[in-house]
Amino acid sequence: MNSRIKALAIAATLLAAMLPAIGAAVEKGDVAPRFYARDFDGRAVEFPAVAAGKPAVVVFWATWCPYCKAFMPYLKNIQADYAAQGVKIVAIDAKEDGQGDPRAYVNSLGFKPIAIVNGDKIAEDYGIQYIPGVLIVDGKGTVAWRRPWTDLPAGRQVAELWNEQVRAALDDLLKIKR
Repeated sequence: MNSRIKALAIAATLLAAMLPAIGAAVEKGDVAPRFYARDFDGRAVEFPAVAAGKPAVVVFWATWCPYCKAFMPYLKNIQADYAAQGVKIVAIDAKEDGQGDPRAYVNSLGFKPIAIVNGDKIAEDYGIQYIPGVLIVDGKGTVAWRRPWTDLPAGRQVAELWNEQVRAALDDLLKIKR
């Protein structure tokens, strides 16, 4: 093998090894990246261990995001409706622009998700480019569902669509018939 081919082979190997680190999107069927973070009260959170073997709805959000503001009230009801099945809501603050107050935002939600502060690195590990990023991770740590792209504007219609999709995915995962 000549030196040029060797150099190309090495470069290709290095690039392939780096792809997951540069934000390849985590999709359905992938193992959800583990993370260690702090919640807004400074407590350590280890994921997926915090879900205790139960499904978790993982939401990447920001205070400035109109889609997040539309969807968060639905998460309150999802948390209430699936609490008996052990479903957790993990809300990860990411892509903040420095204008909002994430702690005040979380406190205003009317429910208590597992709320992670400074989640940009976690968002990067999950390949989140647009927020809200919404995923469901099953009790074994595998992504069971990821929010698909939509061109709907922010507001009630898109929030209701995501609410229905999350509930359908949870029902399927938990074998709940409605």
